[in-house]
Amino acid sequence: MQALVVSFTAMAKLINLHSFKNFFQSSSTGGTILIICVIVSMIIANSGAGPGFEALLARQLGGDIAGIHLRYPVLLWINDGLMAIFFLLVGLEIKREMIEGELSSIKKASLPILAAVGGVMAPALIYFAFNAGTETAGGWGIPMATDIAFAIAIISMLGKRVPSSLKIFLSALAIVDDLMAILVIAIFYSTDIHFTYILYAFGIFTFLLLLNKLKVKNLAAYLIPGLFIWYFIHHSGVHATIAGVLTAFAIPTTPDATESPLEKLEHMLVTPVNFIIMPLFALANTNIQFEPGMLQGLTTVLGLGIIAGLVIGKPLGIALFSWIAVRLGIGKMPKHATWMHIIGVGMLGGIGFTMSIFIALLSFSGNQLILSEAKFSILTASVISGIIGYFWLYRIEKRKKKTELVYKKNKPGNAI
Repeated sequence: MQALVVSFTAMAKLINLHSFKNFFQSSSTGGTILIICVIVSMIIANSGAGPGFEALLARQLGGDIAGIHLRYPVLLWINDGLMAIFFLLVGLEIKREMIEGELSSIKKASLPILAAVGGVMAPALIYFAFNAGTETAGGWGIPMATDIAFAIAIISMLGKRVPSSLKIFLSALAIVDDLMAILVIAIFYSTDIHFTYILYAFGIFTFLLLLNKLKVKNLAAYLIPGLFIWYFIHHSGVHATIAGVLTAFAIPTTPDATESPLEKLEHMLVTPVNFIIMPLFALANTNIQFEPGMLQGLTTVLGLGIIAGLVIGKPLGIALFSWIAVRLGIGKMPKHATWMHIIGVGMLGGIGFTMSIFIALLSFSGNQLILSEAKFSILTASVISGIIGYFWLYRIEKRKKKTELVYKKNKPGNAI
């Protein structure tokens, strides 16, 4: 027993979990703030303050200096500027998990990776089945994403009712999900590509990789060039948020307890991202003005594709691909988790809020009516997924305790 404790202590020293705990705790609290911001945003949109709020979002900020164009509406600064910082944090999370966490080995990573693949493919196929041949067919990427902040917030509310390994599995799955969503945005939702700017951006990215190789640890040496990557990516036609991921992948880290530049930056970003950037994104992008016929929009091919993709496709894809991975012996179930738990995690995966709205903005930016219907459908699907996921996981633990109680009462030797 003592040897086991010593072994566990030694293993704990090898991995710096401090940043992960901060991320998890801030994300769960941030999810609650996001819910409040969504409600506030919709109240504003449907009150007398709505037009003023729209005018504020449309106000131009910045300027043109020496041929450098940086004058954009407030809404664009939020969606392309601040969200690049959000994607920087996501990129840091992905890299750290690949170096020292749940994605650091094939055996550890296979289950959340394959589960995420299933959770991406099934919703996209369901959406496309509803929308093929229509003007909304291009929104197939909308139900692919999982909102990590909301999902973690919900599973955190369950406390000790779910195994801690299940929370880690959900986090790893959502991180892989984010990576695939990033690739989809970069490849399928970028238009009018200017390859010269892309070459400039990748030239700077290569320089950052060289700094990493030379063991340069000063964060400014990465973040300042990262701003130029953002500028060139933004002007290339590829969505500017990809710059955050590229910069993150260049920042050095270590597989031990020493605080690396990556973990230091991650620790610095967790709070502002979860408590400022994501709430601002929610305030700016969920200001849905309720109009006659909006409820009927949930029954259009767009609404049905999004809702069925998130509510049905997510748990179906995640559970099915997890089963295949375990059945083939290439994945291992989370400790103390059952298949009912995996299905429950799949339900929480249907909370697609932030990234889904982000892809909807890229898909339907030219059609405000369709965009509003898409946002409302995403919101509806996310609420449904969150509620059923919570109560599904809650009931599993309640049923388990009831079974244990019956077993103890009927256990031989307990009879009077």
